[in-house]
Parts: sequence; structure tokens; C-alpha cells
Amino acid sequence: MITIDTNVLIRYLLDDDAMQSKKASKIILSGSSILVTDVVLAETIWTLKGKRYNLDKASIIAVVNSLFEELNICFESGQTVWRSLNDYMNTKPIKSGGKKKEADFPDALIVNKARYVANQEDESFEGAYTFDVAAQQIPDTKKP
Repeated sequence: MITIDTNVLIRYLLDDDAMQSKKASKIILSGSSILVTDVVLAETIWTLKGKRYNLDKASIIAVVNSLFEELNICFESGQTVWRSLNDYMNTKPIKSGGKKKEADFPDALIVNKARYVANQEDESFEGAYTFDVAAQQIPDTKKP
């Protein structure tokens, strides 16, 4: 098993730099198991949603689904990522402070990873606190 950094995953997904994308593809398609950590996944989504790439929600969902389709890619906890994707898909844009806001996939990943860790530690999960009103749509989030 090997792991990759966010920039390698971005080059693979976007194929937007001939030399780096070729190298990223060679690594990812090498046949080795590729671990995509939670941090790399969150950074990738933030980058793709950011000002440079500006991917919308449907595109983000498609990206995460495409990673699940890659046979040699694995996550720290695939079920946690899958639950996060489902929670993210079920959020809707809301108005807050006169602006339209939307929960992010990394918000859902934070909550689901915390739930997973609590379960692994045989603790009850009592919630994730956030000031982000859009993220408060995710199950088990609470206002501070």
C-alpha cells in the first residue's frame, strides 16, 4: 500500500498538467493499493470547490463516486466516506446573513469520522458542534 498527497490526486483527477498528470496516473494505476487519507480527501474537495476550479455539488459527488469506482483506491474508512457522501447529498442550500450557503463534503466527513472514532473507542457520540448553519443540517451536528 502507498499513499498520495492531494496534489497527486488533483493532477490525476483533472489531467490538467501533462507531465504531472502522467506521473500521477502512473502511480495511481500502478496496481498498488492507494490509500486516500481523510485529510487528502478533504483537501481535494476544498481545492475542487475553490475559486480556481469552482466545482458544484453534483460534480463533487461525481468525483467521490469515481474514487469509489477505482479498484485500487481505498480510504481510511470507506463506510465513513460513503456515509459522509450520503449526508452531503441530503443537505440543501440555505440562506444565512443574506447569502446562500451550503454544507461542504468535508463538514460531513468531520461528523462521520468523529462518529466512527467514538464507535471504535466504545464511546457514545454526543455530537459535533459548529457555527456553520449550513453544516448544521448534517445529522448529529449542534449549535454551540
